[in-house]
This record gives sequence, structure tokens and C-alpha cells, in this order.
Amino acid sequence: MSSPGVFSSHPSSMTNFAVSDEELPAFTDMPFEDIEELPLEHPGATDMEYRKRRDYIASLAKKFRETGVITDVDYNEDEQNVWRYVANELEELHQKHASPFYLKAKKDLGMSNDRIPQLSEMTKRLKETTGFRLAPIEGLVDTRAFLSWLSWRTMLSTQYIRHHSRPGYTPEPDIVHEAMGHIPMFTNPNFADYSQFIGHGARIATDKQIEELGRLYWFTVEFGLVEHEGDIKAYGAGLLSSFGELKNAFSDNVVRKPFNLEEVINTDYDYSDMQPLLFVIPSYAELKEQTRRYIESFGK
Repeated sequence: MSSPGVFSSHPSSMTNFAVSDEELPAFTDMPFEDIEELPLEHPGATDMEYRKRRDYIASLAKKFRETGVITDVDYNEDEQNVWRYVANELEELHQKHASPFYLKAKKDLGMSNDRIPQLSEMTKRLKETTGFRLAPIEGLVDTRAFLSWLSWRTMLSTQYIRHHSRPGYTPEPDIVHEAMGHIPMFTNPNFADYSQFIGHGARIATDKQIEELGRLYWFTVEFGLVEHEGDIKAYGAGLLSSFGELKNAFSDNVVRKPFNLEEVINTDYDYSDMQPLLFVIPSYAELKEQTRRYIESFGK
């Protein structure tokens, strides 16, 4: 593995998509926020048993950063119940509003509403389809570092799950958000390549461009909509993993605009409230091509 310092180097190619294990930078010394401190608004902040469990699961990610091997989590029944509750609440909404590709991808990944999927299972299937892989992480990481890993077709993913008292809400990424929202879309070749372009850009971006990439990521990967046979469907993880956001996205509360990259990268967002504005891409292939041209303008 090469040094983490490659984050600052210019990607060698915008078209060389395959990434071998030998090309991956080291996962050690990756910056992440202090997971010992949960914000007071976190539902599990004062639940010592939950915090202990969360920290244990996070420790498995620390182990991965040392060994490079994913450790499966033996999820307990309370955790499985949280997954089942969210999955069942989302099922009808997914059938109605989710991108058809997403629905197929969930089946291809072997995901079910009854059991929390393991990262080891999903990374194996991703590598077989688009060459993407998953890497457990124990907390939030710096934006540039998180996006940069996409350049190596690697998504950093948490393994712990939200607090049982509020199964419909989480102030941080958890396994529901990662697996129910993000991971299925990486089986789409155009979406996988698009994500890699975002990663290439993050490695060479100025601070201003990192802010722009953050907005692009937000309005696509997190809260994106896509045209499908004259209709509009959801593909963003923030929508697909939240029944509140998914319902809101197709209500009269939201302005849905055609995707315009220049407008998107200059549009601010508020992550603490329901989204009032969403952008609709014509296709994943078009999103990929527009982003490729945008990233290639960096440094010119």
C-alpha cells in the first residue's frame, strides 16, 4: 500500500477505473472525529449501555485499519429490530419512489428487511460487479479524506446502528444509512465511475472546490433524483434511508429542478432540516460525463 500522502497528488488518470488492492493507500492514521463524544442531541448520548456497544463496534473498525480485514458484527436482537422497523417502513415507499436500478441492486446484494447486512458480504459483491469496496470506519472523517477514498473506488462505512428510541432518526451516518442508502448504488457502473471522479477531484481540489464538491455530493449522492420513463425516482442515500425525507421529496414542500452542475455547486444546503430543494439528473451516464468535465477543469 502507498502512503496516505497520495491524497495531495494529482490522480494519474481520469479513465483508469480499476483499482487493485496493491494500489490502495494505507488506512492507518486516517483522520476521524472523536467518537467518544456524542453530541447532546444524539438519542443515545446519555445511554451508557448504547455508548459502550457503539464504541465496541467502532473498535472493530479500528482493528480493520490495522489489519485490512473486515470483522463481522454479531448484531443483537435490539439492533436487528431497529433495522427491521426502518426497512419495513421504507419498503412501500421504495417500491413507489426508488430508482428501479436501486431496487434491483438491493436484491443483487442479497439485502433483506429481516437482517442487517455485513460489510464483508457486500464488499465482496461490489468488487465482483463494479470493483468498488467498503472500508469500516469508526466515526466521521474529514470531508476531503472521505471523498478522496472514492478515488480508489472505496467507500468508508460505519457499522454501528442508531439508537432504538428513535429508529427513524440519526444525526450521524449509521449502518442503516450506509447499507439502505449508499451501498446498492455502487453496483451501477456509471454511478460508481461518477463517485470515483468525485474522489479524483477531492485529491486535487482547492478549499473552495472542496466546498463545491461537498454540495455536488449532497445534491446527488445524498439527495439526488433521477428521470425514469417520464417519471422522477430517488437514488440519493439521504432519501432512500429516511421515510421522512423520502415522503417529503415527493410532496408539494419541495422544489424539484433539472440538474445544472453550475447551480448545484453554488447552492448551499442545511443538513439539519428537511430538504426544500432537490435536483433531478437525466441519467447516471450524463451525471458522470458532466462531472468528468468539471473535475478535469481543476488546476487549469
